[in-house]
Amino acid sequence: MLHPPHQSLQVAAVPPQPVPVRDRDQDAPWHTEAVCRRDEAGLFFAPSKEPTAARLSREEAAKRVCARCPVMVECREHALLQPEPYGVWGGLTAAERRVVLARRRRRDLELQKAARATGPIAAAG
Repeated sequence: MLHPPHQSLQVAAVPPQPVPVRDRDQDAPWHTEAVCRRDEAGLFFAPSKEPTAARLSREEAAKRVCARCPVMVECREHALLQPEPYGVWGGLTAAERRVVLARRRRRDLELQKAARATGPIAAAG
């Protein structure tokens, strides 16, 4: 079942979370456990001049793979920190990742402004 694109953005707006400790081999890089390693890479990256309907269908299929992945959070944070400009990573498209990054930047600016505004008051008290 296809979900509206905005639905995944609501989840994506969550501030970065600590990456959970995995029970598996801690020396192995996170991507060795990625479910997508067993799938066709074409599912996660768009071919040139892909029609919109085909792109949306492919992205939803890729997101379904991501949803069952044990390292989805690590993958998403990797794509946000790099930042990866193409493909579906951690259940987010490139456009969704841009929105998440913009929201994080706005939140960080608001926190900085709030800290500056309360700084002198706290020092005087």
